[in-house]
Amino acid sequence: MSVVMHPRLFHGTIVHSLGPSNLVILENALLVVGTDGKIVRLVENVAWHTIPDILPSLNLSVPPAPEALRRLPRGQFLIPGFVDTHNHAPQWAQRGLGQGMRILDWLDRVTFPNEARFRDPAYARRVYGACVDGFLRQGVTTAAYYGSLHAEATDVLADVCLAKGQRAFVGKCNMNRNAPASYRDASAAASLRDTEACIAHVRGIDPAGALVKPVLTPRFAIACDPALLEGLGAIAAANPDLPIQTHFNEAAQEMARTRELFPEFGGSEADLYRHYGLLTRRSVLAHCCFMAEHEMEVLKELGCGVAHCPVSNMTVGGGFMAAPVREFLRRGIKVGLGTDSGGGFSSSILDAMRQALVASNAREVMSEGKDKGLDISEIFYLATLGGARVCCLDDRIGNFEAGKEFDGLLIDANASGVMTMLEDHDSSEVILNKFLMTGDDRNIKEVYVRGRSVKAEFIL
Repeated sequence: MSVVMHPRLFHGTIVHSLGPSNLVILENALLVVGTDGKIVRLVENVAWHTIPDILPSLNLSVPPAPEALRRLPRGQFLIPGFVDTHNHAPQWAQRGLGQGMRILDWLDRVTFPNEARFRDPAYARRVYGACVDGFLRQGVTTAAYYGSLHAEATDVLADVCLAKGQRAFVGKCNMNRNAPASYRDASAAASLRDTEACIAHVRGIDPAGALVKPVLTPRFAIACDPALLEGLGAIAAANPDLPIQTHFNEAAQEMARTRELFPEFGGSEADLYRHYGLLTRRSVLAHCCFMAEHEMEVLKELGCGVAHCPVSNMTVGGGFMAAPVREFLRRGIKVGLGTDSGGGFSSSILDAMRQALVASNAREVMSEGKDKGLDISEIFYLATLGGARVCCLDDRIGNFEAGKEFDGLLIDANASGVMTMLEDHDSSEVILNKFLMTGDDRNIKEVYVRGRSVKAEFIL
């Protein structure tokens, strides 16, 4: 897949994050993207008429075409692409089903029967095509995908992501017990063979990992016997560059069942996964709703990341589960946002941001004021740079620092839709807040990954 062949220049309001409480809003800025899709410079306080004078100093290898210089009017602005740190691609067609059910019942009655359909590669290609298109339309430029347990369908998912230009982790789901006979791996050995084959396929179609990377994906400990977990740990040890993703302390029902199956770890999922070599700085742990002090310490020590999924945590699982995000941030534990796809009522990172605010306010009440609610700058960070850090991609994406790859969204706050109307006196900060709280995919007019337009009404 080729990247953009002409430089792109955007002039106007540019918004990005440099840290959890460091939201940067630049007006009259110039963002320059090179022919390789990387950010050449972000220049502050540039008058439109002075841009021709600045161009020679940029040392661009190819002069920009006149139409490549974009002047963003009031109400339009650039933000980094959204990073979805926890996403079940096979659940795209079951979104909204089973809300209010407890997690293990929801898996048995809704999810496992649906995911079993991915034994058919043609069905997988149809659903995954719609899934990737849908997430790109909503501004998700990077997604950490769980596939089904089927190796062929997982290969299809990787192919689709690469073809459509979405940055993605793609993993075959490992599960050889506590699932219907029609939907579980035949054995630990078979699951490991399929995993190795999927890793080889993804590395084969994108050898440099420029867009698509394989990820080890034990669904959760309940679905994996010790032999399978041990085998996955061996693969991780032999491939230290491999990301790892699993569910972690998601719901009371799941945690109780894990304690029954692995009594030797005293109820600590941190000790369980560490024992099998599945906790590293590249581990993405979904949910983390109930965290003991010891587990907090282990995650911090090993550099693991947390995928906070506030929508699904409050609709599927059995209870109103508000993860301790403020405490993660206070301790310096990496944390980003996940849509969890079929696990909630929305596949939108914007909705995940809004629900993260709700969850944090609930957490403040639950903690008697100890865990203060999040603010706009913090949820913006979680959706962008925070997610990039969770995925260990912050050296490449997450904000608009020079040298990073241009994964960005062009937002139009005046687009037709139901976003809060703009008023003449609205500042850039107010316009951003209105979009984050009331906008939707209709306001996301253009989407770029590695400098390439992957959703646009304007395509160069």
